Amino acid sequence: MAEFSGRTAVVLGGSRGIGLASARQLAGRGAHVTLCGVDQPSVQDAVAGISGPVDGAVLDIRDAAAVRDMVATAAARTGQIDILVCSAGIQRYGTVADTAESVWDEVLEVNLKGTYLACGAAIPVMPRGGSVIVVASVQGIATQQRVAAYTASKAGLLGLTRAMAVDHAAAGIRVNAVCPGSVDTPMLRESAALFTDAAHDVEQVLGQWGKSHPVGRIASADEVASVICFLAGDGASFMTGAEVKVDGGLLAGLAVALPE
Repeated sequence: MAEFSGRTAVVLGGSRGIGLASARQLAGRGAHVTLCGVDQPSVQDAVAGISGPVDGAVLDIRDAAAVRDMVATAAARTGQIDILVCSAGIQRYGTVADTAESVWDEVLEVNLKGTYLACGAAIPVMPRGGSVIVVASVQGIATQQRVAAYTASKAGLLGLTRAMAVDHAAAGIRVNAVCPGSVDTPMLRESAALFTDAAHDVEQVLGQWGKSHPVGRIASADEVASVICFLAGDGASFMTGAEVKVDGGLLAGLAVALPE
């Protein structure tokens, strides 16, 4: 029997990147997956590319009523949601001095409020053994320059993960976060495109970013999704409130060069 056979999974941000890889792996291991994305074409393409039981939903994660309706529809088949992957997110650049209030609100609403809304709707229909996996970031722990809103949202997700883990442990529901480093996703490529010039194309920028990780490269979305599936499964039954770094050693080192 497949690992997640008979279980219902919802993947936010499931039409691309880490969310899509997670939806694909969960379905491949037997879960009935509802993947959510922001537009119909990407959702249709994602569903068409997955072998296994999968439904698609176009969703604005900031819309509380829409989130509740999506969760109710996904849960209708079995009466419950067994696995929730919160992978919807956006990145914007700026310091607090030059980030417009509208941009700040957008980032916090998508990255942090969206997870709050989804968990608030899904946890009441989760059984004992249910699992929530929040896709945070290494930038919730440390930060690069000029990502104030993004870093704040990801740090908020780690705090929210701990709060939910404590609040719902007695009900047998586990809540964990993954903190990826640089991952080859459409979002990272869109960010890399902002830093191209005559001498550096997107692949070269990604290569430079990869060199900042001790393993010497960026991750694939599937590598992060494999950790998400582990956290969703019974092998992680004693893990809750954890912040699992999937960062190629990025946060293990100090930027101190020894003299030659």
